[in-house]
Amino acid sequence: MKSKDIVLIGILSATLTAGKLALSFIPNVEIVTVLFIAYTIVFGYRKTILVSLVFATTEIFLYGFNTWLLVYYFIWPFLILLTELMKKVIKSEYGYAILGAIFGYTFGFFFAIGESFFYGIAYGWTYWIRGLLFDLIHGTSNFIIILTLLNPLKKLLFKLKKAYYNE
Repeated sequence: MKSKDIVLIGILSATLTAGKLALSFIPNVEIVTVLFIAYTIVFGYRKTILVSLVFATTEIFLYGFNTWLLVYYFIWPFLILLTELMKKVIKSEYGYAILGAIFGYTFGFFFAIGESFFYGIAYGWTYWIRGLLFDLIHGTSNFIIILTLLNPLKKLLFKLKKAYYNE
């Protein structure tokens, strides 16, 4: 890996953390999903998975260690791999908006599975059902944010990538 790649991974990870913190006052509205999708499209899944691992580790430093953070090490790479697999199929921001919406609607379900391993299935079900309204907000806001920001982000990131790597 080149030193430029290491620096890029750090910058992209910091952007994710800053974006998440900037919107943290609005429950379940975030730009992390759209950024991961854009990063995967522009920089590829290998670099973006590394970005997700740095991002998840940074979350531990900010919020302390807890069981929900373990799911971050799986859920974000899962989104990245889904995006990579869908790049050949999805040709417009609407397809990615649908992917982001489904991801947001099922986000709590994936966390409920993780919580079930530590606290039992009954707790997992309760965790998921209690958070359904938040998942509804999460999926719907992902759809709107991706429709609004994905194309401008991709355009900007492709331009910055070209300048950064002197392509």
